[in-house]
Parts: sequence; C-alpha cells; structure tokens
Amino acid sequence: MNRWIRLIAAVIAMIMIANLQYAWALFVKPIIGATGWKLSQVQWGFTLFIAFETWMMPLSGWFMDKFGPRVFMSVAAVMCGVGWAGLGHAKTLPQLYTLYSIAGFGAALVYCGATAVGLKWFPDKLGLTSGLIAAGFGSGAALFVPFMAYIIRVENYRAAFLYTGIAQGLLIFLAAQVLINPDPNDPQIAGKKAGSKYKLRSHAEQFTSLEMLRTPQFYVLYVMMLMMGIGGLMVTAQVGSVADTLGIGKAAFTLALTINPLANGGGRIFWGWVSDYLGRERTMIIAFLLQALALVSVLRLGYHSPVRFIVCLALVFFTWGEIYSIFPAASADFFGGRNAGSNYSFLYSSKGMAAILAGGLAARLFEKTGTWTVVFYGSAALAFITALMAVGLIAMPLPSKGSSAVPETAVVKTLDS
Repeated sequence: MNRWIRLIAAVIAMIMIANLQYAWALFVKPIIGATGWKLSQVQWGFTLFIAFETWMMPLSGWFMDKFGPRVFMSVAAVMCGVGWAGLGHAKTLPQLYTLYSIAGFGAALVYCGATAVGLKWFPDKLGLTSGLIAAGFGSGAALFVPFMAYIIRVENYRAAFLYTGIAQGLLIFLAAQVLINPDPNDPQIAGKKAGSKYKLRSHAEQFTSLEMLRTPQFYVLYVMMLMMGIGGLMVTAQVGSVADTLGIGKAAFTLALTINPLANGGGRIFWGWVSDYLGRERTMIIAFLLQALALVSVLRLGYHSPVRFIVCLALVFFTWGEIYSIFPAASADFFGGRNAGSNYSFLYSSKGMAAILAGGLAARLFEKTGTWTVVFYGSAALAFITALMAVGLIAMPLPSKGSSAVPETAVVKTLDS
C-alpha cells in the first residue's frame, strides 16, 4: 500500500480526536450552568484529559514501535468514543474526571500511533509530515465546532457529546485498519534523506528511549517543549472566560473557536515545512518570539474589539501549534527514526505538566486576581525564554552513544547529499 494512503489515514484519525481538546471550550459554560460546579472544578477535567493523553504516551509509544499501531488504535477508538460520549451523562465531578481521562488515554494511543507512522514512513519529509499529522489534531475541531454549537443550541450539550463521540469512535477504528509500521530494513525507506539548502543536523545513530534519556539534549528539548506548551494550552482551555472578561460576544467567540483550529493546523504545516529547509532551531527562534508577541497582543488589543480579539487569538495558535510538528522532527533528527514513536512520546509527555499550569491552576489564579494579565504575560515570558534556549540549542553537539559528541561536519545533510 502506498505510504501516502497510510499518512491520510493517520491524519483522519488525528482529526477525530481533535475535538476532545479543542472543542472543550464550547462545553464549559453549559456544564457549569447545568451542574453549578465552579470553573476551576470543571477545568481540572481538562487537566486530567491532557495528563492522561500525554503521560500515557511513553507506554503507548513502546507498544506502537514493538507491535505496530493497528490493534492499539482500534482499542483507542472505543476509549475515545465511550469517554467523550459519556461526558454528557456525568452527574458528579469524579465521573466527569474519569470519563475525560479515559478519552485522554485513547487519544494518547491515537496520537502516538499516527505520529509514529508519519515519522517512520517519511524520513525524507520529517517536518512536513509531522506538521500534516499534527495539523489533523490542531485543525480537526474546525469541522466539529459549528456542528456541536448547533446541537448545543437546538438540543443540549449532552446530545452534542453523544453524537460526536459515536462518530469519532467509528472513524478512528476504520482508519486504524490501514496503519502499520514499515520494515526498518526496507531500502526504499532507509535510503530517503531530507534536503535543505541550510545545514540540517541529523545522524545515523538509532537511540532507544533509555539511551535517549541519558543525553542532556533530551532534557533541553523537554524543558523547551514544556515551557512553550503552557501558553497555547492556557488559551485553549480558558478562551471562553477570557472572551467574557474582554467583553467579547457569543457570535465572535464561536467564530474564534472555528478559526483557531484552522490557524493552529495551518501553523503546524507551515512551520514544519519551514523547518525542513531552514532547520529546526532557526524555525523555533522565529516562531517562539512571534508567540510571545501574540500572547501579549490578546490582552493589549482584544479588549472590546471582536475583530482584533479573533485575529490575535488566531496568531497565538498559528505560532504555538508548531511545537507539535517541530519537536517530533527534532526528536528524529537527534535520536533517529527507528524508535520515533517511543522517543517522541517522552517529549510529548511534557504537555501533561503544561496542562496542570494551563488548566486548573490558571483558572484558579484568575479567580483569585480577577484578571488574566499575570497568566498571559507569564506565558509570553516563557515563550521568549524558550526562543533564547533555541539559540543555545544550535551550539549543542548532537548526542552520541560514544564518549564524545558526533562531529558536526560528519552528521549534517545538505541538498547535495
């Protein structure tokens, strides 16, 4: 089967889990209105979803690399469908947390399997492929948000959970049936190399996850991904409350929820493609600095201005979502593609820690202060610091299993290689 067909199936699976995260903001106010729970109590459900989606990734990645994604993603289809559909019938906070956590574990399996398929089948297009797969997750909710908003309006939020939960579970199951790992010894795959008019750092050594965890490069990448993850996740979880605080109406808020995933997905593809030619670190510097400016602009320009609010939010997502295309590509560059699923899953687990700061704690801080200033400006500062770390990353040698770093001149790939 053509590798592009497998990539399309992986993207479809990612689209089906997108609403688990990016459509959540539609349901927060209806849930609070129906149950009387506090914002911070409901948003701890979002935090748990992200925690299970990310912290179960290392185990999921090992399974995917060893046994292939088909069986595990088929199981994930049931978990995502049942977990999301059941949220509408949660009567207590523990029920809400449990169901959303089940959906998060299922999403971990889907995300890990789809990403591993892309990294393994496309070693010549790591940034672009990672961007396309990540864009499925980042933009997929745009297909669901208008539909969900309509169901919530004419029926209720419980029906919206139920209908979309069933649909996404079925489609994930169908997509999983065509996803397998390639033969690592296949010369048609092993012989493919990325091209760049700049030096693209990479080498042939294949690290297992345990070997990767012994390198300082992994921890630098982990901290960078953690710090960059906070701002976008905070906006994703809190956008409804932020809109209310800034005096943004319901129509503009719904439009923003439709545009944000498109900007998110577009950014993942664009910056992933750029990183294949400009280099991962150079792309990080540019995108992360723009992210810091975009976060500040939401509060500075968006107050009582629906148009500026929508534009500034779109810029936040356009300059944030690229971490989910650049970092998997960087992981394969630094540690090899053979164990890409397991290796990247350790980096991706940083999203769980970021969610703790971006979800429940950010909402609690807002409840205490009555303003989003500290949260937004703090996230912008983290993005700026991460851009500076990317400058330092350029100076770091590539990891090596030996006693010394791999010489820089021995590992670069150019357009002529």
